[in-house]
This record gives sequence, C-alpha cells and structure tokens, in this order.
Amino acid sequence: MKVTIGRRGERYQAYVAKKDLEEVIVATEHPALWGGWVELANGWRLDLPAMAPDTRLPVTVTARRLSEPAA
Repeated sequence: MKVTIGRRGERYQAYVAKKDLEEVIVATEHPALWGGWVELANGWRLDLPAMAPDTRLPVTVTARRLSEPAA
C-alpha cells in the first residue's frame, strides 16, 4: 500500500490515502526509521523499505501491513 511518511514537530506520521488514515508512528524497529517495521498509534505495523537516513520528508513509499490492531 502507498503510505506517506511525514514529520510534525519531533514525531513521525504516516498517512494511508486509501484508508483515509493518519496516525502517529509510536515505535520503530530501527532508529533511522527505514528498512524495518514501524508501529502506528492504532496498532498497525507497517514494513517500510530501506532508504537513506537523510531522506527528505514527506515521502510516499510502498509499505506492507504486517498486523491488525488488537481487539
């Protein structure tokens, strides 16, 4: 799915247009954000592609959803 990653202040945000979903990124697998999973405030985990740590934001990437939020 296409996900736009941006930054608001000190926090990263993810926007999924097809779901009209905008959530704060609350946890990451790697400190550099790219090349691992990120967890959104709603519980979704997304697998992001490997990119340079200094990638300019906002950027739209193809991500894969790894899990659904807990019920």
